[in-house]
Amino acid sequence: MNYFIFKTEPSGYSIDDLKRDKKTSWGGIRNYQARNILRDDVKVGDLVIIYHSSCEVPAAVGVANVLKTGYGDPSQFDKKSHYFDAGSKQNDPRWFAVAIAFTEKFKNPISLPAMRLESSLSNMRLLARGNRLSVFPISKRHFETIRTLGA
Repeated sequence: MNYFIFKTEPSGYSIDDLKRDKKTSWGGIRNYQARNILRDDVKVGDLVIIYHSSCEVPAAVGVANVLKTGYGDPSQFDKKSHYFDAGSKQNDPRWFAVAIAFTEKFKNPISLPAMRLESSLSNMRLLARGNRLSVFPISKRHFETIRTLGA
C-alpha cells in the first residue's frame, strides 16, 4: 500500500464535498510530474491525505482511499472545462485522473504550522520549501502521524 497527499482548494472541492459525494474523480492536474504520479504510482487501495491549500488555514483535513487507478481525465476533452486541452487525444490522453472515496474527516484539522512543529514530520515533502505539487507520495509513518493528530 502507498500513501499520498492530494491538495485541493476548498473553495473548489473540499473534504465536505467528498464526504457528501462519497466518491469522485480526482483530476484537473496539469503538472507533468503530478500527472505521472497519478498515472503510474497511485493504485487501488492506496490511502490519501486530503489537504486544503490556498485558503485561510491550509491543513490536512481527512482521508480518502483510491478506487480506480489512472485513467484519462475527462475534463481535458470538455471544451467548456477550465481544464480543456485541445492537444489531448481520446486514444492517447495527456492528463490522468484517479477515482477516490471518502474515508474520514479529521476532528482536528492539522494546519501547516502545526505540522512544522511536529518533529516526526520534519522531512515530509509537504513541508519542503518550493513544494508546489498537488499530488505526491508520503511515507506510511507520515501518513499515520497525520491521521493520529487529526483524530
